[in-house]
Amino acid sequence: MVAALVAVMILVTGIFSYVKRENDAPGIVSPQTSESTVEGGYAVSASPGDTGTADPDTVTVEVGEDLNGTVNPDEDESGVVIADSNDVITDDAGEGSEDINGIGDINETDTDGTGDVDVEVTTSEPTDVESLLASMTLHEKVCQMIISSTFTLTGERKLTTAGASVQNALAQYPVGGIIFDSSNFISTVQTMTMISTTQSYSDIPLIVTLDEEGGRVARLMSTLGTTRIGPMLQYKDLGQEAAIINASIIASDIRSYGFNLDLAPVADVWSNPQNTVIGDRAYSDDFSQAADLVSGAVLGFHSQGVACTLKHFPGHGDSSADSHYGAVYIYKSMDDIRREELLPFAAGINAGADCVMIGHLIISDLGDEPALFNRSLVTGVLRNELGFRGIIMTDSLQMKALTDYYGVSETAVRAVQAGCDILLMPSDLPTTVSALETAVANGTISEARIDESVRRILNLKYRYGILRF
Repeated sequence: MVAALVAVMILVTGIFSYVKRENDAPGIVSPQTSESTVEGGYAVSASPGDTGTADPDTVTVEVGEDLNGTVNPDEDESGVVIADSNDVITDDAGEGSEDINGIGDINETDTDGTGDVDVEVTTSEPTDVESLLASMTLHEKVCQMIISSTFTLTGERKLTTAGASVQNALAQYPVGGIIFDSSNFISTVQTMTMISTTQSYSDIPLIVTLDEEGGRVARLMSTLGTTRIGPMLQYKDLGQEAAIINASIIASDIRSYGFNLDLAPVADVWSNPQNTVIGDRAYSDDFSQAADLVSGAVLGFHSQGVACTLKHFPGHGDSSADSHYGAVYIYKSMDDIRREELLPFAAGINAGADCVMIGHLIISDLGDEPALFNRSLVTGVLRNELGFRGIIMTDSLQMKALTDYYGVSETAVRAVQAGCDILLMPSDLPTTVSALETAVANGTISEARIDESVRRILNLKYRYGILRF
């Protein structure tokens, strides 16, 4: 056991060592024009007025940092970030708020003396993804925005085989993903067969996910005996390397069964000792330490080719109530939340997290509506302030924090209006789909807004090899 752990540590240390790759540089010239495009080779920094082609140029990065927010396609096997023709550097001198790689510390030039970064990367989408999106019906697109439980999809409790009920349900409601739990698992062979058969029924391959955090929230670990990882809090003083190793082990285990997304890591900080719903699920009771550990966990998941989810935005650790059973209020000001709770989320986003889950929380400073309905929080803070370009998903829509106060249709429409991309575990699949289709038909939500979310979902599937062309 000790020897195996040492081997894993050596492997992970090798994966996450500081990487430097050099070729002929520079390839960017400066004839005082307005934008620069990287068409090959490696990422480069740009100053106002720079234009030209990278052919290739020097880049020095830490693994996990990327040029355009898509970790897999822009990294080679050693983890070096590679720029390609899809990466465009737009020169926005003077705004002082953009950065070239989404990280804020690599390949950036302070061009206006403000100490901020002055170039922004935009990414064109893969042509095949755009073609697929254009070919989809509204019904298919709306269904892609749902990750369903097996019971809601099929009506079968404790489903353990993928038979006709699964096949027929996916034909009628081709959802974007399925979440499994411990009631679905009997044995290793059964679980692998169930998942692979389910995938075979879906025209667009599925996101296959679960809650596998370690500790008391570990669906596979508790049933099939995968590698035992304790609650994250117990590792808090062992440093980022321990967080990387733990996440890489969890990712390796779940991937072997056919899972491609984990609803982890927990980015909440256990700052309120009376909080039992988070408690030892948190990586730390210190905000800065949690930020370091959560970013390490993201790198660990990615080292095994598994997408990951930061939860529960904007932070569930300071509450004393449990959103599974009723409304939960956060009484901190948004200024305090920005200084403290958002630190681990920002660190995880900068490390390349694929998804962020919105907690069923009411931020008193923003009014009395749940976070997932609050556009100023979901789009204003998460998308715009933190610069998150991945998938925003709801927490389970079957939790009483929502179901006690809001109907299925209202929940679906308001969450999408606020900026959510994926609706997790709605209690009524036909009603949810119909509500969004109706909202598009009557102009409450534009189909372009639906396309934005579906594009993010398809791109995640493409990046992780779930969707192949």
